[in-house]
Amino acid sequence: MNALIVIACLGIAAMMSEVLGFKKLLLPLVAIGLISVVGLFVMDWNTSIRYYHDMLYFDNYAIAFSAMVTVLTALWLIMSKEYFISTTSKAEHAALILFCLTGAIVMISYSDLSMLFIGIEILSISLYVLAASNKHDLRSNEAGLKYFLMGAFATGFLLFGITLIYGASGSFNLQEIANYLSKNSEHLPMFVYAGVLLMLVGLLFKVSAAPFHFWAPDVYEGSPTLVTAFMSTIVKTAAFAAFYRLFATCFSDLSGWWGETLAIVAALTMLVGNVLAVMQQNFKRMLAYSSIAHAGYMLMAIVAMNHISAGAIFLYTSAYSIASLGAFACLHALGANDNEKIINLRGFIAKQPFNAGLLCLAMLSLAGIPPLAGFFAKYYLFYGVIQSGYLWLVLVAVLSSLIGVYYYFRVIYTMFLPREEEDGVLPKISGGHKILLTIVAILSLLMGIFPGILQGIL
Repeated sequence: MNALIVIACLGIAAMMSEVLGFKKLLLPLVAIGLISVVGLFVMDWNTSIRYYHDMLYFDNYAIAFSAMVTVLTALWLIMSKEYFISTTSKAEHAALILFCLTGAIVMISYSDLSMLFIGIEILSISLYVLAASNKHDLRSNEAGLKYFLMGAFATGFLLFGITLIYGASGSFNLQEIANYLSKNSEHLPMFVYAGVLLMLVGLLFKVSAAPFHFWAPDVYEGSPTLVTAFMSTIVKTAAFAAFYRLFATCFSDLSGWWGETLAIVAALTMLVGNVLAVMQQNFKRMLAYSSIAHAGYMLMAIVAMNHISAGAIFLYTSAYSIASLGAFACLHALGANDNEKIINLRGFIAKQPFNAGLLCLAMLSLAGIPPLAGFFAKYYLFYGVIQSGYLWLVLVAVLSSLIGVYYYFRVIYTMFLPREEEDGVLPKISGGHKILLTIVAILSLLMGIFPGILQGIL
């Protein structure tokens, strides 16, 4: 809880930095604050304390995911220095990012449906502004508007579902709802099932799962690249942590009813994301569809709902987010608009072999190639799903992974092609980007060679 308070106070301090005149010290202050927050999470391990009349619950699950999104935010800051150069927007951007992180931690640690809603809104409202923060780019303005409209639409489904669940159980508390559903499992009113379905639809919108994924490619492509990187990693991790906590705590007794439906959604999401990613020539849009596909893999952990599901989703989100940050670091170095085409990477391996090699490792991890983290994350996830009896879903996942290998390897193949005169500017890998790419490569290798580092945490 102390960590959550520190992050919220950092956001307020960022808002006041312009008034109080310490904007030059803002980024070092945020970096020190995030490191301190990780230390506070480590100190809270194994405490499992409930706050505010059991509205927030910081058990090991919440602490692990909260520490992960904090570390990911710190890594994101390494490549985002340019995003905070403008003297007119440095304070605002920093505050919005910190409030996003605050909302993410509330989403991860909630034990009351009202806190889930508050966390989603804190996160979403900040993201709506960040998506449209490039005021002179029509694509960014469009992305912000689309994200706002679709986000509000999804929140409506979620709230309606919460209302129906509250109407049946008389409580917003997850454990009390679970007790009600367990005691009355034989004669639940039909509107309880409607409430679960509506909440499921709302959350599927939030994680951009098919067939509720149509907003994601346009929003990801139109938003500033650094904001897209934040949405694709930190935000997605928090959303899946909240998704799993809700269904594992509240609705596990009804898994026989919603499990098959969610399995079909997961299969559709994996296939749609990977097939459409193959067709993309824009690197950023390809990563957007790749993010949709990975959402399908993560949904498999919720479908499985067994003793290793929490650890599997933690390992998978860690591996995916770290590799994605590396990919987005290179994408950001490419520049905007026309320079985002994959073909502009031609000659990258010849001109900048070290940087190109680091990008190759990120692509290989996303593709699930051993011995990198992405392979063992998928292996552990598939093992858990097979244990729950969903062999057909694993076969679909393997097929979709093979499709995914094609477009990840296409990026690697393109870097080996000779450069043409009409090609755009090669990525200008700055010091921050190079540091991040190096960290991503090291972490991907360490997590792949020693997967037990994260596998046994939850």
